[in-house]
Amino acid sequence: MSSQLLSRARGALLTATGVAIAMLPVSAHARNARVEVEPYLEVSQQVLANIKGDATGGKDVLTYSTVAAGVDVSATTDRVQGTINARYERLISWQKNQPDQDVISGLAQAKADLIRNTLSLEGGALATRIRSDGLTGANGSLNGSQDAVSQVYSFYAGPTLATHVGELSVNAAYRLGYNKLDTDSAVGFAGPANPDRFDDSTNHVATASVGMRPGVIAPVGWAVGAGYVREDASQLDQRYEQKWVRGDLTLPVSGSLALIGGVGYEDIQISQRDALRDGTGAPVIASDGRYITDAGSPRLLSYDDDGLIWDAGVMWRPSRRTSAQFTVGHRYGSMSYTGSLAWNPSDATSLTIALFDGIDSFGRQINDDLSQLPTGFNAARNPFSGDLTGCAQGQNGGGICFNNALTALGSGSFRNRGVALQFASGAGAWRYGIGAGYAHRKFIAAAGSVLAGSNGGISENYYANAFIGRKLDENSGIDANIYANFYESQLLGEPDVSNYGGYMTYYHNVTRRLSATAAVGVDGVDATSQDIIVTGLAQLGLRYAF
Repeated sequence: MSSQLLSRARGALLTATGVAIAMLPVSAHARNARVEVEPYLEVSQQVLANIKGDATGGKDVLTYSTVAAGVDVSATTDRVQGTINARYERLISWQKNQPDQDVISGLAQAKADLIRNTLSLEGGALATRIRSDGLTGANGSLNGSQDAVSQVYSFYAGPTLATHVGELSVNAAYRLGYNKLDTDSAVGFAGPANPDRFDDSTNHVATASVGMRPGVIAPVGWAVGAGYVREDASQLDQRYEQKWVRGDLTLPVSGSLALIGGVGYEDIQISQRDALRDGTGAPVIASDGRYITDAGSPRLLSYDDDGLIWDAGVMWRPSRRTSAQFTVGHRYGSMSYTGSLAWNPSDATSLTIALFDGIDSFGRQINDDLSQLPTGFNAARNPFSGDLTGCAQGQNGGGICFNNALTALGSGSFRNRGVALQFASGAGAWRYGIGAGYAHRKFIAAAGSVLAGSNGGISENYYANAFIGRKLDENSGIDANIYANFYESQLLGEPDVSNYGGYMTYYHNVTRRLSATAAVGVDGVDATSQDIIVTGLAQLGLRYAF
């Protein structure tokens, strides 16, 4: 699969020379065949208390009972590798004026070899909740008002071909993606409605390449590739279309160091229709708070760039456990910098760092992040709501954090630059890790459209998630998590938002199938649009695994 197309925050080697880099030999770890399926039921009692401000709808304390059903699946065989972590939860409020809530969450990733070492089918899915009331990034605790949160669904699947014709390496891939932000609420940023919210989108990614590794018939390795991307979003009938073709060279200068570079042609167009207008010229808003698209309005170009693209850099690979690369080039009409580091000093320790630069949207970014998730992962959950936390750690290194992707709720595209880091390790009874990152977004919208005011607007997001856990004995242990997210925006109507907190959980296996948990935590939200809110949380629960 061409890295020129998929240069996102979690590619260990995703740059313009990805095809040539992939030709370098990498030792594979042997896998022991196993399939584990564990359905479970949970019941728990949740308590939320105001420490500062009002997060509980005028009540000093809110109490919920919860009933949840879920399943954890892990498969590693000669042909199939994958993990599924899925859960349905019913939150039952003890207060008459607080509605009950249904929470669906899950994360899945799988790969099936249809033809061994040649043709595979890959796919992944995400279901989670996020704040959609304008407190962007404040996803640490979502037990409050039902109107404050929305459900996100993301899915992708497609085949990947990797084979050889003589000394030639031939690669091709196709990916279909779908994303949905499901909300019935017209609540918008900082209270008043903001209709510029993502609804749903479908995207297609197709790539193909052919190349030869260094040293076969020449000291220089080469690759020629092409790709096509299209996303169609329902809000204002927005369309993203990208076509590219390029050639890349890899010149080894030592056993672990190579010079890399490439040049090509790229054409990107982004367009949209305008909102339906009433007799006064004001845009018409639907019952869900979004704009109604004027299907008869002309298509307006918000971005149209084509021409030469190039990049050059270095790749360093001293061992099968360490790789790094950095490139500088020209793309999207300006200089572009990308890089990555992947370090796995042991099976229990991994570090990945990525410097990214691309044109993204809410839907494309979630799909791209999801496609970077390893097939074997551990997904942590918030003990108070059952929601997935922002990061998932790979069982054999790597992982992904969705924090940045889940703060881009607008419907349009944006230039997305930043850095992401993920580290995980463990020794004996201890395990610990951190995910952190920064993203700088510059939004793209058509002049003369209802979104024109956001064109050129900038938002920045900083996040960090850290965890530590220790087994106390064979049947019990303690886990602790802390998190922080800082969102700053220049867009009209969007407040700056800080969200921070942490929690600690004690667990004890009563029997082989029955376990008990107790958790305490605190969550704080500080936004320029409201007073600081700090909430205390507590939970007692039982889980029975079948």
